Amino acid sequence: MLVVGFPAAAFGTNCFVLAPAAGEECVVVDPGVGVETRLAEVLATHRLKPAAVLLTHGHLDHVYAVTPVCGAHGVAAMIHPDDRYRLRDPISTLDPSLVSMMEQSFGAAATWREPDDVVDLADGQSVTVAGLDLTVDHAPGHTEGSVMFRTAPSPEEPLLLSGDVLFAGSIGRTDLPGGDPQAMWTSLAGKVLPLDDATVVLPGHGPQTTIARERTGNPFLLEAARLRRTEA
Repeated sequence: MLVVGFPAAAFGTNCFVLAPAAGEECVVVDPGVGVETRLAEVLATHRLKPAAVLLTHGHLDHVYAVTPVCGAHGVAAMIHPDDRYRLRDPISTLDPSLVSMMEQSFGAAATWREPDDVVDLADGQSVTVAGLDLTVDHAPGHTEGSVMFRTAPSPEEPLLLSGDVLFAGSIGRTDLPGGDPQAMWTSLAGKVLPLDDATVVLPGHGPQTTIARERTGNPFLLEAARLRRTEA
């Protein structure tokens, strides 16, 4: 499997491109602020054609370029229905001072238009796109419709696109609108802890990690494991 990741121009959001191999169709995951030029370079370098855009959740830093990317390639955006409302106008959910800072940084007014084609994702759904078999895990807590995507280039190499559910050494914040601390603990215990230790984690922000590393060193996963033992 070909996996290319790079940070967006703002907020350090990771955008990922996955394909079975160079010269094939691909999926684009979480196209954030200002990714269009770098994404075009990645597609050209590896001779890739997007077949869909996958969204781990609807926060602006993960979806800002979804409409131009979908429009340029005539593909759908895929998101959990609980975050579908965020695609109507994610700019309106930001603090005005943050919008102003973005506009000053990029020298243009922040604008938004919904993608023309949006496909709902369901918990446990198997999605086959661009020759890739992915499983959708609904993992609310950071937002109502946060999801993770699992795939496996081989049985020995499971891969998790964790969005803002799990980071190296941390987790996504739960104090923003739509966040829910209890839902996050449930997601960590029910969706993250059962994963194989060999799973490589590609998070929405920061460096990649593994489930084995997070299981033993991430204080939030350690607490989720403690809570699960207590409840049992």
